[in-house]
Amino acid sequence: MKEPVAMVLAGSRGERDSVALQEDISHKALALVEGETLLARVIGALRDAGIKRILVSADDADVMKEALRLETEIVPPDIGPSGSVARGFTLSGAPLLVTTADHALLQGAWVKQFIADLPQGADIGVALAPRAAVEAAVPGSKRTYLKFADGEWSGCNLFLLATPEAANAIEAWRSVEANRKRPWRIAAKLGISTLWDYWRGKLTLDQAIIRLGERLNVQARLVPAKDGLAAVDVDKPQDLDEVRQIAAKRAG
Repeated sequence: MKEPVAMVLAGSRGERDSVALQEDISHKALALVEGETLLARVIGALRDAGIKRILVSADDADVMKEALRLETEIVPPDIGPSGSVARGFTLSGAPLLVTTADHALLQGAWVKQFIADLPQGADIGVALAPRAAVEAAVPGSKRTYLKFADGEWSGCNLFLLATPEAANAIEAWRSVEANRKRPWRIAAKLGISTLWDYWRGKLTLDQAIIRLGERLNVQARLVPAKDGLAAVDVDKPQDLDEVRQIAAKRAG
């Protein structure tokens, strides 16, 4: 696989969210952790992973200014994250690594491991962390989990569109994103037999991702995260407090 391009999603969704309001900033990507903006921390991790070309999907003036300071390329966002990814994929081609600006604890080693662990021949990879790993890393943290036969999983905001065929999966990603708290709806889109397997508790997450890919004529694969911290992002002010505490312990 050739060197991937990375895309960081940092678009606005209307009014300022609760994190931006608490911090009195225009966008949560500008919140500070250990003296760095969330966006700078994410871009630093991507560069630590050896990724040279980085796109930032942003429309907030202050975020765009920060993205330029960090020597990245700005891509105007489209409707919804998946629309923005589609726009970035058109510009970069494959492989394209996708993450978010609020992935404040992202590490270059995780990114390299994610890319290395993607099975040979896969068109798209999706990183998720098992609940046990998340709870071991951040005891008491409240995350959203998808429940399947092989346990409960939390998304890690890491996707790899490895081949040109991965373009077919962007629409599926939109569907998963819309129904991430309703996994039965995700299963329903895969057909009656898959839905039946899900309700019987026989459908693993890996099987669900593979079957979803097959319906889109792509090879899609789960890539389990080894560190539960990979599932931690900043959706709420409490998340930011948690991230600051973790980052401060690391720095210490």
